[in-house]
Order: sequence, then structure tokens, then C-alpha cells
Amino acid sequence: MKERAFAKINLCLDVVQRREDGYHDLRMIMVPVDFYDVLEMTPADETTMSVNRSYLPVNDKNTVIKAIHVMQERYGFHQEFACNLQKHIPTQAGLAGGSADAAAAIRMMNRMMRLNLSRSELIETAKEVGADVPFCVMNRPSLVEGIGELLTPFTCTTEFEILLVKPRMGVSTKAAFGGLNFDTLIHPDVDGMKTALESGDYEGVVSRLGNSLEDVSVNLVKAIRDVKEELDAFGFDGVLMSGSGSTVFGITKSPRLVREASDLMRANGYFVRRTKIIDSSQPGF
Repeated sequence: MKERAFAKINLCLDVVQRREDGYHDLRMIMVPVDFYDVLEMTPADETTMSVNRSYLPVNDKNTVIKAIHVMQERYGFHQEFACNLQKHIPTQAGLAGGSADAAAAIRMMNRMMRLNLSRSELIETAKEVGADVPFCVMNRPSLVEGIGELLTPFTCTTEFEILLVKPRMGVSTKAAFGGLNFDTLIHPDVDGMKTALESGDYEGVVSRLGNSLEDVSVNLVKAIRDVKEELDAFGFDGVLMSGSGSTVFGITKSPRLVREASDLMRANGYFVRRTKIIDSSQPGF
């Protein structure tokens, strides 16, 4: 069985507060985009993992293997799986690639083992694997709260082109959150962004782009600022870093602008991908 593991971007990311357990309460607008890894899982006598990227772990540190162990423990089955991952989403990019892979594994095991898990059971299971996994399991434009486990899906009616650009260096999520200064933190208009996306208000989307982690991550990876400045210069209507970085995205209504910027940014040595927001009518959901 094969499944697409879709990346995400954050159109709004507000770090509300640091929790006593060391995590952070968040309010975010997250959307899945049409850019994905492909995971194949086949029932087998033992669990194995093959990946088309040599730098990725094929042991318990791999999110797919972790998802298998969580599912086995929670639901009491002993079936093992041969897994093959065709990896396209870069790591340390703010695109939830590892979380998307784990989510795809959870969805497939739910079907293969005929578990018929409810939405809340899928989310609780996903939360054990990682903070972004609940969103990736659902794959719907959503208001995401708490540490990532509280999801309010909504219908996005605002259409625009997206260009993803990632510098060579990635950003450690732990380092980004560890560098936050709550005295100077920006708190973007998350609710306003949700309303704008629901109502087709493109200008409202552009004006509400915001990410509490961006300043910290720019200090960690200076190339993030360079990418932002280049996309601004191309004429994108809005430019923002996704998640903890280092991917930056630009949004526009112009396919021509995306094509031209894509070619030039790729020639400059960046990872580049043209994409759009997708919804639950897409394959793989």
C-alpha cells in the first residue's frame, strides 16, 4: 500500500506562552500543500526501512518506525511492515516532512489492520509520535492550538500560488524555541488569518502573515533573511518563514512570477518547489 505524505506551511504561527512542562502553547494556521513524500508499507515478518536519502535514519529514530511501534503498543497488534520511503521534503525545513511520513504510516496501518479509528483516536495516537503529526494525519487547513493536538479544520476558499525556497542550512526546532524572548515576541492575528482564508480575502491573508519564531531563526541561519529579501524583490505579495524554518515561502496570484522566480532561485543554489494549498478531496487523504 502506498500513501502520499503531504508537507505543510504555517501562514500564521503564534507562540502564546512557555508551559511548565517545557513545551509551548501555540496558535497556528496550518495548511497542507501539494508537495509530498511517498511511503509504501507491506506486511512482513519483520519491520524494515529503506529510504532514498542516505542521511536519514532507518532505525527507531525514524518517525515511520516510531509510528509503527506506537500503533502496535496502543492497539495490541504484532504485525510488522517492510517500509520504503521516497523522500522529497527536505529536513529541518519547517515543512513537517518527518511528521507527514509518520502520519501517512498511521493512516495506512489504520486501514491495513482494519482498526476503524475515530478522528479523536487518530489524533491521540499521532500526538504520541510528534507535535505536528496530528495535523498531518488530518491533512486539512486548520486552526492548530495547544502543542499541536487541538485541531479546528476549516474550508479555505482563497486561492494563490506558493513558492517554497529553502537555504542549504536547516534550523533546529529546539534551538528556535530555546531562543525565544517573550518580551519582544510578535503575536500575529491568527483568527483574522482564518477568517480571511475562509472568506476569499486574499489581501487579508497577505496582511496577516506572521511567525513568532522568524526573528530567532533568522539569527540562527542568516540565509533566511537573504531569501526573504530576494522574494520581496521579485514582487511576491507576501513572504514568510514556515514553522521554525529554514524554508521561506512567497505567495502571489501570478503563475508567471512563480515560474520566473523559481528558475532564478534554483540557479542561486536554493531548494525550490512550486505548490498550492490542497484539501481533503486530494488523493492520499
